[in-house]
Amino acid sequence: MTRGGMESVEVFTTEGKGRGLKAQKEFLPGDVIFAEPAYAAVVFDSLTHVICHTCFKRQERLHRCGQCKFAYYCDRTCQRDAWLNHKNECSAIKKHGKAPTENIRLAARILWRIEREGGGLPENCLVSIDDLQNHVESFDEEEKKDLRVDVESFLEFWPAQSQQFGMQYISHIFGVINCNAFTLSDQRGLQAVGVGIFPNLCQANHDCWPNCTVIFNNGNHEAVRSMFHTQMRIELRALSKISPGDELTVSYVDFLNVSEERRKQLKKQYYFDCTCEHCKKKIKDDLMLAVKEGDKKPSAETVKEVIQFSKDTLEKINKARLEGTYHEVVKLCRECLKKQEPVLGDTNIYLLRILSIASEVLSYLQMFEEAAEYAKRMVDGYMKIYHPNNAQLGMAVMRAGVTHWHAGLIEAGHSMICKAYAILLITHGPSHPITKDLEVMRVQTEMELRMFQQNEFMYYKMREAALKNQKIQVMPEPSNEAPPSLFHKKE
Repeated sequence: MTRGGMESVEVFTTEGKGRGLKAQKEFLPGDVIFAEPAYAAVVFDSLTHVICHTCFKRQERLHRCGQCKFAYYCDRTCQRDAWLNHKNECSAIKKHGKAPTENIRLAARILWRIEREGGGLPENCLVSIDDLQNHVESFDEEEKKDLRVDVESFLEFWPAQSQQFGMQYISHIFGVINCNAFTLSDQRGLQAVGVGIFPNLCQANHDCWPNCTVIFNNGNHEAVRSMFHTQMRIELRALSKISPGDELTVSYVDFLNVSEERRKQLKKQYYFDCTCEHCKKKIKDDLMLAVKEGDKKPSAETVKEVIQFSKDTLEKINKARLEGTYHEVVKLCRECLKKQEPVLGDTNIYLLRILSIASEVLSYLQMFEEAAEYAKRMVDGYMKIYHPNNAQLGMAVMRAGVTHWHAGLIEAGHSMICKAYAILLITHGPSHPITKDLEVMRVQTEMELRMFQQNEFMYYKMREAALKNQKIQVMPEPSNEAPPSLFHKKE
């Protein structure tokens, strides 16, 4: 089954996994298999005043809706584009006196669209909202209680003059949101800012080593002529060569976890047992649990102690990060690394987690040389574990490259920035804001590298003078959040 704009994929029924998506033609790494606008999407409660409610970009100055005083937009273009979806919400918020939570707002937007268009197949959709899985029957007691609270809050908010839906159908919509809602990020891809429903994307099954990735594109309204505007959408992009008939898969969780942990997470959040090749054969688990080899191989007891110490330290680090005491974070990382280094292998995930935090926080504190040393070790470990075209690998290599550049290590910095650029061309595409930023850095570091190779002494002199005259660009404040995950799960 294919639909307009979705000719290159078809829905099929898979053994034991329900529906899935299959390629209808060949794709090469970096190809966009399909792009899909959101069926409905909302900004997170905590960010409603700093993120545009149409394109989900973070902006300094936003225009506020004069009616409900709740919605914010980049400009009149974004406000106009939003009106069809905001119209009912606007009057309901005014009547209700305040905006409800993001889950209620998303359910309401879905139901207003169904009221407008009916529950059938929308244009370019492979499945209807009615046919999406809700997994309500798999909910535990806590989830059932949350569902009842959401339905009650929804009924309080839902206007009497709108079409009335039965309790079972409203529960279905909340179930769909619970297991199919996709995380939307800001234009730099670094922070999760909202949540949306993309029915076609929901059909792609999970694989821990997938052949596709999903990237959120905020669209572009900057062109003077509206015919050149592009709308907010997700893009399903090929990571490796895909032949006609191959199933299209994405990863719902970060690969940087042993197979048993990934399977637990998938069962808890998405209600299925992962049977992918990497989980069945525990591929790369040995690397992620690696210990030091050689004459002084540590005992199993020592390894257990160090891993427990690492877990305890990670909890202390999270607390210190929340409090913004970054020097304390650095102290904890250094202590932990001292314990880990004689015992854990270079690809051990507990070592890599500490290296990642240490390099990020030290960069923020402008201690670039020490940050670069940790970033290099982190990237070397990631390269052995991740798929070569993994988006998170690309982002980590980019951060490490920038850290080396700031540390004056121009050769290693330029090399990493080029490596990250090659990955992001495939995962994000050349027109994504992150890739464009990276291209500017690539050109700049290439120019500096040439200067360095011609006259090392002059390069350092000029760099020193430049740093004196201009405050070094401060790295963004370390975030306490993990990178945005693919699907949004309510905490």
